[in-house]
Amino acid sequence: MEETKQFDKIKTRGIVEEMKQSFVSYAMSVIVARALPDVRDGLKPVHRRILYSMNDLGMTSDKPYKKSARIVGDVIGKYHPHGDTAVYDSMVRMSQDFSYRYPLIDGHGNFGSIDGDGAAAMRYTEARMSKISMEMLRDINKNTVDFQDNYDGEEQEPAVLPSRIPNVLINGGTGIAVGMATNMAPHNLSEVIDATIALIENPDITVKELMEDHIYGPDFPTGAYILGRSGIKSAFETGRGSVVMRAKADITELSNGKPVITITEIPYLVNKANMVEKIAQLVRDKEIDGITDLRDESNRDGIKIVIELRREVQAEVVLNQLYRMTALQSSFGVNNLALVNGRPELLNILQILEHYRDHQIEVITRRTRFDLKKAEERAHLLEGMIIAIDNIDEVMNIIRSSKDDTEASNRLLERFGLTPIQSKAILDMQFRRLTGLQRERLELEYKELLVTIDDLKDILANHSRLLDIIKTDLLEVKEKYGDDRRSEIIEADFDMLDEDLIPQEDIVISMTVNGYIKRTTVDSFNVQNRGGKGVKGMSTYDEDVVDQFLAMSTHDFLMLFTNKGRVYRLKGFNVPAASRTAKGIPVVNLLNLDEGEEIKTLTKVVRDNDESVKFVFFVTKYGVVKRVAVSEFDSIRQNGKIAISLKDGDELVAAKVTDGTNEIIIGGSNGKAIRFKEEDVRVMGRTASGVRGFDVDGGEVVGVATDREGKYILAITEKGYGKRTEIDEYRLTKRGAKGVKTINVTDKNGPLVSVRAVDGDEDLLVISNGGTVIRTPIEDIGIYGRSTIGVRVIKVAENDTVASVAILQNEEELEETEVITEKETEEKGE
Repeated sequence: MEETKQFDKIKTRGIVEEMKQSFVSYAMSVIVARALPDVRDGLKPVHRRILYSMNDLGMTSDKPYKKSARIVGDVIGKYHPHGDTAVYDSMVRMSQDFSYRYPLIDGHGNFGSIDGDGAAAMRYTEARMSKISMEMLRDINKNTVDFQDNYDGEEQEPAVLPSRIPNVLINGGTGIAVGMATNMAPHNLSEVIDATIALIENPDITVKELMEDHIYGPDFPTGAYILGRSGIKSAFETGRGSVVMRAKADITELSNGKPVITITEIPYLVNKANMVEKIAQLVRDKEIDGITDLRDESNRDGIKIVIELRREVQAEVVLNQLYRMTALQSSFGVNNLALVNGRPELLNILQILEHYRDHQIEVITRRTRFDLKKAEERAHLLEGMIIAIDNIDEVMNIIRSSKDDTEASNRLLERFGLTPIQSKAILDMQFRRLTGLQRERLELEYKELLVTIDDLKDILANHSRLLDIIKTDLLEVKEKYGDDRRSEIIEADFDMLDEDLIPQEDIVISMTVNGYIKRTTVDSFNVQNRGGKGVKGMSTYDEDVVDQFLAMSTHDFLMLFTNKGRVYRLKGFNVPAASRTAKGIPVVNLLNLDEGEEIKTLTKVVRDNDESVKFVFFVTKYGVVKRVAVSEFDSIRQNGKIAISLKDGDELVAAKVTDGTNEIIIGGSNGKAIRFKEEDVRVMGRTASGVRGFDVDGGEVVGVATDREGKYILAITEKGYGKRTEIDEYRLTKRGAKGVKTINVTDKNGPLVSVRAVDGDEDLLVISNGGTVIRTPIEDIGIYGRSTIGVRVIKVAENDTVASVAILQNEEELEETEVITEKETEEKGE
């Protein structure tokens, strides 16, 4: 019978409904009581309980440190029925100056590091409240906030702290609830206070006005840069946004010329040790080239990560690669989700400030009411005491003649019209209060209280006065704890390419016969007169001589064509820089060349988005030509692509960029040249072998020019002679002809070695096989007919010959130099 009654108490319920209700209850418990901060004080329950417990234990900033275990135990025992690890971990983070912009706990001992090291056990560390955290609990004993029962109903805990500092913004916070998460960024205290005051003074202020004049963006504990304002604008306006952070790095140079990158600030929440290990891993995997040493020299004074590079490496490029591949550049995803009246809401910056302002209005109002009540109660007591002193003899007689306190109290009430509270105070008075001096003090206190009461009532009646008090309190906090911004906001492109970091400047790319390549600034070569002896430009390095010389910009593409008809592509700045007399580095260190493959031709390709470039025109040693659309070379990988299919024994001599309407001039070692329209050669694919363009008649092609490059043909011979001839003197023919004479080849001037198109305002750079270099204005080289032998351009040694020729666009003002005329040259026996 009893068993039947027990079963009658069981209620049947569907499992779906039970699971739904239980999950909702659990989710709301996590959201409200664990994971999300309150918008008013910016604290989760565990943080609020830690601070309240420390304040209750008297562990304020002016008191000695106490063991962390004592704090954790008190929090767990009274307020937070969870594991000690959860409480201690929260307490540790509140003390870390790299986690909190304004730490709320003053820790003593090992509280972890930015390298991810954990804190020492709670039995070893000590803590107390920080000075600024005391502002969070200021006036908490003046009924400024509501209190609630703890988990067992035996203690009371605050539902929220008065929070006289805008902690919700200055320290931010993270949390993962059920189905939602929050990630609020820290901000600068001074800026947040200025923004709050601006909102108080102008309730209609906009987010844009706040951003322009008061609060500029997040301010992270670890400093670093914030790139751009678009992410900040989105976060401020909508409550969601991505703020891109970048480490602060300086580039310097050691005494030996090696560049050094020094990192002094890193993005927020980045583990420094993991970041350094990631850099080391990239170097080991050869994903980043040029780093020779990596050291972490950080100490108590700050972060210092030193990265040494090879001498010829472009430090800006390496740094940009580090930004792209490591946490040196990270993003902080802002998600301003906080509890408003116990419910989670996504808030923009203006709404957060409004909620904080409203909270402070309530705190000040409740504090004022509390002070008013205390003042009125005290004034009421003083009124009774003053009446008693004025009638001291009669009061004393009533007390002496009464048989007990109750009778004395009733007689005083009846005789003087006092209240029970006043009569009790009179009975509790000490004899020393009966002196005349004490009476004056009581009267003075009573008058001051009346003034205070009137003032407090005026505050409650006048809303503007209440707002002024909030502003005064905030300015006081700003004066005590305000500091400068740590995270600098810079207008930078966080998707910056390597080339964006490299200044555009004119350079000279040179490569030796044995495949050593380098770049040198044009300024390394001085301007000289025609016929000068030149300067030492490159050494022979064990019979290795400079074979190719090309003038270009750091942002131009360098196309490298090999003897096997393949093409590789680099930006000018990708070629390592070196001094004029340095050898450079093997080109195989830059490109994945096949066995037996050698770079034969360097060609400058114009910068991106140049509509005048449509085709690449190829010319081989035996006069074979081919035209290919430049789009065929848009995506050249590290292993290169086929540029032209060559026949046995043939090699690529030149590749020119054209627009489809250019004229091609090809010169041969026999002193002849041909001029024809490029449209005579149809467009072919990359793998085509081409057609006959020039009958070299037993010689070899030594140079190729186009009419777009200049109005003169500059011809240079093996023994240093040269001249300019107008292009119009070369008649147009069909491709495949033997051409016409372009220079009279004799024993005196030697075979033709170079044919170039020039305008006359450039500089000529000539290098001999012996390594001698001369730079001279082309305008100093005379204009002659096709059949002349030219004039001496460079004086080469008896056993030396011209190896390479380069044309420099002379954009700088040349130094005043004496021009040597042809007549003067003949008079000097040249």
